[in-house]
Amino acid sequence: MLRAFTVVICFLSLLPARAGRSLAASTDSAGAATFSAAADQNAKLMSELIWTFSAKRQRGWSLYTSLIQRLLNTGAAPDTTAFAQALADWQESTGLPSTGVLDQQTWMKMVAVFQSRRIKDRSVPAPKRLTLVSASEFLDPERLEDLRYVERQAYAAYKNLVAAADADLSLSLNGNWLKIISAFRSVAYQAQLRRQSPRSGRAGLAVNSPHFTGRALDLYVGGEPVSTDDRNRAIQVNTKVYQWLVKNAERFGFYPYFYEPWHWEYCPQYSTE
Repeated sequence: MLRAFTVVICFLSLLPARAGRSLAASTDSAGAATFSAAADQNAKLMSELIWTFSAKRQRGWSLYTSLIQRLLNTGAAPDTTAFAQALADWQESTGLPSTGVLDQQTWMKMVAVFQSRRIKDRSVPAPKRLTLVSASEFLDPERLEDLRYVERQAYAAYKNLVAAADADLSLSLNGNWLKIISAFRSVAYQAQLRRQSPRSGRAGLAVNSPHFTGRALDLYVGGEPVSTDDRNRAIQVNTKVYQWLVKNAERFGFYPYFYEPWHWEYCPQYSTE
């Protein structure tokens, strides 16, 4: 009799556990379906999302995939459920609906994060804080001396960055990688550039340029050095050098201007590594 009672108790004790497992399985299945649907939407939005930047109509966010993956701390492709899951976690951490879909609201939040890591004080440094860099370190070896200055700390960090990239990627096989295209620009020189290119707009040639500080460097990462044409930027963001920068530049205090793959700003105050 006691043995039969024990068996009944054991049988009954299994029922809630099975129900719990069934509920968990159902929840997991629903979550998988949600992220699968989100992945399908992301596959479309990465090339179709309409948004505006600097008064210019933009389409899709595929050009910024490496930056997005870095922000989300994932290597998953945008059309996968793993990417959608990582995105949902990031959305939740920033107070956005955790849908796993990289829609306009989410993308503009990301843009705000990228832009928050740029140089805020764009005042011109004292001459003693600038160092003259050899013409051999510029993409244009005939660049005028007045245009070859870099803020001292930024230059030291840049040299360390190039050495690390060379060790990882053997940059010396192509002598142009990461050479400086443009560094310090005076206010007068920037105004001259704007007069020469009146249609460049604020995104192309800023009125209050970070180049005034000597801590913004345009670096050669492939393609046409400073063309914002989408086809050119698609080439640049897929080079090993650019992808290395996305993953490693922060270690040296450099952060990207998301819209221009060649433009990096020395802001060590933002570094968490």
